Amino acid sequence: MTNRSEALGREHRVRLPAGEVRYWARGSGTPVVFIHGVLTNAELWRKVVPDVAAAGFRCLAPDLPLGSHDLPMRADADLSPVGHADVIADFLDALDLRDVTLVANDTGGALTQILLSRRPERVGRVVLTPSDCFEYFFPPIFKALPPLARIPGSMAVLGQLLRIRALYPLPVLFGRVVKRPLPDAVAQAYLSPLRKSAEVRRDLRKLLRAVHPRYTLAAAEALRGFDRPVLLAWATEDRLFPIRLAHRLAALLPDARLVEVADCYTFLSEDQPAVLARHVVEFAGAMAD
Repeated sequence: MTNRSEALGREHRVRLPAGEVRYWARGSGTPVVFIHGVLTNAELWRKVVPDVAAAGFRCLAPDLPLGSHDLPMRADADLSPVGHADVIADFLDALDLRDVTLVANDTGGALTQILLSRRPERVGRVVLTPSDCFEYFFPPIFKALPPLARIPGSMAVLGQLLRIRALYPLPVLFGRVVKRPLPDAVAQAYLSPLRKSAEVRRDLRKLLRAVHPRYTLAAAEALRGFDRPVLLAWATEDRLFPIRLAHRLAALLPDARLVEVADCYTFLSEDQPAVLARHVVEFAGAMAD
């Protein structure tokens, strides 16, 4: 079982219809739930959670079944994009979280958009950092992943390739999501579960085989009626999700505000954690008043 940073708080587990999920909680107050993307986990938020918790919020960061989780889901779990959105909604339900601020990144942003189009009842407000949306599910450089996942044995081969540290800075791995190199311990926390567990590979394969822009395009249409506040905190230099996507989302959503963040790529939580934490605190606090 891979350890997570103490900065995330105490580890807990919750049983959901799809399976058991680990999550970390720190602080008290209105809940802020952090949603990561493919081949990352709760560790993505280790630099952001302390500041948000210190400002008077209850921060919860789950390990979702997106390929870097240690607890495999049930063999019959629906882990399509819609199924994953339901995992997030079921997490909120199981912990009876209300008036939640969701903070999402990358694939997690797409899943959050799908959730908002289906089960938004517990969500009070949303912070979307650079994320899949519209026809970018996945972005062009990762379009080969869904067909690759349909090839028998491909996930096992992928897991073994991820042993090669020389690949980490390449665009197909971390090169376009972080502007500065990831600490090796963090990279291993993301990549080792896929290498070690056939069940984790099965869970990821279920999602990858089903990824298609029809999900995010349908969610975007539904979000025209989502009237709760949304903050789009987007990297001006993002190379996966160009900032024009954030402008499209801002024009679509009834109550959205865009802030541009400089000197970072997709993972704002890695490149500009203090800036992101400040935006989350100011937005969640103002909207909750």
